[in-house]
Amino acid sequence: MTFHILAIGIGLLLDRLIGDPPGWPHPVRWIGRYIMLMEKKLNKGRQAFRNGFILTGSLMSLVFLVVFGIVACAYSVHPFSGIAVEALLIASGLAQKSLKVAAEEVYQPLINKDLEIAREKLSWIVGRDTDHLEESEITRGVVETVSENTSDGITAPLFWAFLLGAPGLWLYKAVNTCDSMVGYKNEKFEHFGFASAKLDDLLNFIPSRITGLLILLLTKNRQTMTLGERLKLWFTDAPKHPSPNSGWLEAATAVQMGIQLGGVNSYNGVSSYRAVMGEPIHKLEALHIKEAVTHMQIATWAFFILFSLGGILLGLT
Repeated sequence: MTFHILAIGIGLLLDRLIGDPPGWPHPVRWIGRYIMLMEKKLNKGRQAFRNGFILTGSLMSLVFLVVFGIVACAYSVHPFSGIAVEALLIASGLAQKSLKVAAEEVYQPLINKDLEIAREKLSWIVGRDTDHLEESEITRGVVETVSENTSDGITAPLFWAFLLGAPGLWLYKAVNTCDSMVGYKNEKFEHFGFASAKLDDLLNFIPSRITGLLILLLTKNRQTMTLGERLKLWFTDAPKHPSPNSGWLEAATAVQMGIQLGGVNSYNGVSSYRAVMGEPIHKLEALHIKEAVTHMQIATWAFFILFSLGGILLGLT
């Protein structure tokens, strides 16, 4: 357990400082190629629903076994080599720096009042139409993305790393990548993507709620509500989100900042309404992007400390 905690800490620090170097061979790309290959072969006819389970199960098994083999070989050479290899595998599965950089690439032109560039940069990280968004809606898009991806891209992988080491982290990443590629509720993927979508929801169930609670307890409160009132609003608003997990992050962020998230989004020219969360005490503006990144960083390190302490205590019993 001590070696795993050390590897997770080093991996988290590497991700914070370095992130994903350009041109670096990333395992997600290999996972994506496997998914595309299998989707072409299996997403057909009446067997699409069953085949979706085959894709998800085979991907999970393959990724877990490969990473387990690499880590086991590294530890068999020497504990230090094991820690180093596991830390690198963990760092490559986290999105702390990439999420921060993506948010800042929208923030910078936004504070310079260059809405055209800000809209373009936002379109790189969200699926909604961005062509005509004003500052408050651009900000909302970034804040929502940073908030929900704090769990999806950072604390959920960490959760599974604490439970199963680097193989557990990459098992989660395999499912999460599969969901992002085929887990759509449309004609093509409704049946084939069911397995990966539901399993991704399940794997993120606990970490999303813990992360949301950490945001609520540890970040700066920008309104006059007591903790009890904020908890009540959080529990009321979080289930409104169409995702069973993302709402617990976005609602916590909205409550703490005293802002309102959700509302009308446009996808390929078609308007879609998402239930609002939080109270509009403060108008959304560019500085809320910086605050969302701060929330992400606080929640990430608090999550690491919480589970590290838990692991150490467990090891002492």
